[in-house]
Amino acid sequence: MATSVSDKYELVVGLEVHAQLSTQSKIFSSDSAAFGAEPNRHISMVSLGHPGTLPFLNKKAVAYAIKMGLACHCTINQENHFARKNYFYADLPKGYQISQDLAPICLGGHITVKLSDGSKKDIAIHHIHLEEDAGKSMHDQHGTDSLIDLNRAGVPLIEIVSEPDLRSAEEAGQYLTEIRKLVRYLDICDGNMEEGSLRCDANISVRLKGASQYGNRCEVKNLNSIRNVQRAIDHEFQRQIDVIENGGHIDQNTLNFDADTGETSVLRSKEMANDYRYFPEPDLPPLVLTKADIEQIRAEMPALPGELYQKYTTQFGLSDYDAGVITSDYHLAQYFETIIKYTTNYKAATNWLMGPLKAVLDDSHTTPPNPEHLAGMIKLVDDGKINHTIAAHKLLPELLKNTGKSAEQLATELNLFISDSSDELNEFILKALSKFPDKVTEYRKGKKGVLGLFMGEIMKQSKGKIDPQKTNQLLIKALETK
Repeated sequence: MATSVSDKYELVVGLEVHAQLSTQSKIFSSDSAAFGAEPNRHISMVSLGHPGTLPFLNKKAVAYAIKMGLACHCTINQENHFARKNYFYADLPKGYQISQDLAPICLGGHITVKLSDGSKKDIAIHHIHLEEDAGKSMHDQHGTDSLIDLNRAGVPLIEIVSEPDLRSAEEAGQYLTEIRKLVRYLDICDGNMEEGSLRCDANISVRLKGASQYGNRCEVKNLNSIRNVQRAIDHEFQRQIDVIENGGHIDQNTLNFDADTGETSVLRSKEMANDYRYFPEPDLPPLVLTKADIEQIRAEMPALPGELYQKYTTQFGLSDYDAGVITSDYHLAQYFETIIKYTTNYKAATNWLMGPLKAVLDDSHTTPPNPEHLAGMIKLVDDGKINHTIAAHKLLPELLKNTGKSAEQLATELNLFISDSSDELNEFILKALSKFPDKVTEYRKGKKGVLGLFMGEIMKQSKGKIDPQKTNQLLIKALETK
């Protein structure tokens, strides 16, 4: 039996993700596509669609779209056509948007997500198409008027349209996380949802469990964080169930999500495809791609997170958790890839990245140490020339200063190498034992926990320049010799 009314229903979600492509110029003009300029500085007669001007296609934007398609296992459409999508917004200067309709650049494909229970699921992609962005309306810059900034108008976008395959807010969050990861690895978009370079519209509906037909969907527009996407989905799931259970009908509307209240509200009735009056863009010829074009772009692609994850867990023996953390961030993965050119102690490199270096790597204002020099420090520890504590607290801070000196040079200058003299080590041990004679007695009566006290004292006397394993063995020998 269902434990609640909600258990009778199934959530159905499809996402439309817009990624601003990080090209230097706009998709159909030479205007700068850079973010952050003063309002209405990156515009021209072409991007504003003045009479007599003609669009011309940005080759780099096409390559970026193909990269994303290949990363998502899509079929690349070799004959592309652009269309005019007609609608009037104040921030759409031409009165229409150049987009793709019947012949998008990428078809099919999927993105694999990993869920909290350890299971994996392929989320199918319907298509990915190229289009231009609109400008931006600002309603909080003036007391009585809305202001328009057209810098963004014409910036290249890809729209990644999923099938309605998502069945929970968690799946949606993981799907978006994977998309953000992919665009960053491919270096085609910075994935910054707060600045609007990655935006998401969620198509949400409910149906009775076991039903084959989809319910009427509502589209929640312009969600600017993964968390807000999940909140909007959870809210709409419950709202739509409440409407249906109370005898109401779900109208196919476009909704706004209020991040402060966590609720949705109607923006307008949902447009249908025929409302946009698509027709072929007369000023752009078909874009024809050859197989050689596509293969050249494939050859230029970096290793993607899934591929690296597989390598780290199978070849390097890292745990699922460690591999997941490293591949979750492109820059962290690239740093790790550079380190392992100089060391085969993959576990030690991982421990340094996820331990003492984590805060440094998370801080965009701090430069991490030279990877070759960090690998050199790992080798010094592996060879028993310095101990881990000294490496973390004395050598690593010097490497972070990026003086250009190797780990061995710095260890020599700072006199950090472990002493090989057994006589000197025995002297430290005898001094520690003589300082705590009562603890020696306790140890010999069976209280083995005092061993740490002696090790701490020896470490203090030697300023850390001892081999802990060798010292521990000699210390026990000395304690047990009466």
